[in-house]
Amino acid sequence: MLYQQIARNKRKTILVMAGFFILVAVIGAAIGYLFAGTTVGGIIIAAIVAVIYMSVMIGQSTEVVMNMNNAHEIHSASEAPELWHVVEDMAMVAQVPMPRVFIIDDPSPNAFATGNNPEHAAVAATSGLLQMMNREELEGVMGHEMSHVKNYDIRLQTIALALSAAIAALVNFAGNFWWFGGRRSDNDDSPSGIFAIVGSILLIILAPLAASIAQMALSRNREYLADAGSVELTRNPQGLISALTKLKSADPMAKVAPSSSALYISDPELNAKHHPFAHLFDTHPPLDQRIARLKKM
Repeated sequence: MLYQQIARNKRKTILVMAGFFILVAVIGAAIGYLFAGTTVGGIIIAAIVAVIYMSVMIGQSTEVVMNMNNAHEIHSASEAPELWHVVEDMAMVAQVPMPRVFIIDDPSPNAFATGNNPEHAAVAATSGLLQMMNREELEGVMGHEMSHVKNYDIRLQTIALALSAAIAALVNFAGNFWWFGGRRSDNDDSPSGIFAIVGSILLIILAPLAASIAQMALSRNREYLADAGSVELTRNPQGLISALTKLKSADPMAKVAPSSSALYISDPELNAKHHPFAHLFDTHPPLDQRIARLKKM
């Protein structure tokens, strides 16, 4: 069950990331068609913008994300002994370098990992998590986060965030260019030409929504994978089951950057308070479903 779940979620991740890159290319083609009459030029521009955004985000992801979430770094075990030693143990079991460790002063229990690769990774835990979880539960949570590091989820989420930002920038450019008179003057008045133009405009309008849904789908798939990875590292599904059960009754975090919500182990804005008909827009799978999968292991 464990290894089947890991393999299944890895396949889903490949599909989602491929969809992301296709979406960027299609948006570029639509912009190129509308404003220059050529799709190739638009695709090239979109690719350049995406690469720039990814390069900036991958190079500075840890500092950017930690500053956004008001996290402060601890540099030795003396500052938070249990957290430091649990992270150290999970990193050793996962066979990855010891990540940088941060604490967020917030009474809501939560945690996340970020960075561009295992060699430059960082994990953060809220003060509420450290107060609420016992050693076994904390190991389950940190095993989850270390699985994100080991599986390169931290890089995938960084790339997804960069691609979403690139799509938003392209759409913003297209909107400004259109309203300030940059629309093509030689548009085809035939039904097929009008249909193509209208379709391109609709595509550009809906692109940010599609990018957000793709980013959320990626996050949901990787959460299931990291849960399974935590069990693989700790050999103790009950630790994470107990931790997730406690998260179900936790209050949302007081302050959190919406763009980094997908990084946390539990949705920091909603926690377990998901809307029953809005799972498409959830950044995390419902905690009950995650617990049910762990119990099947």
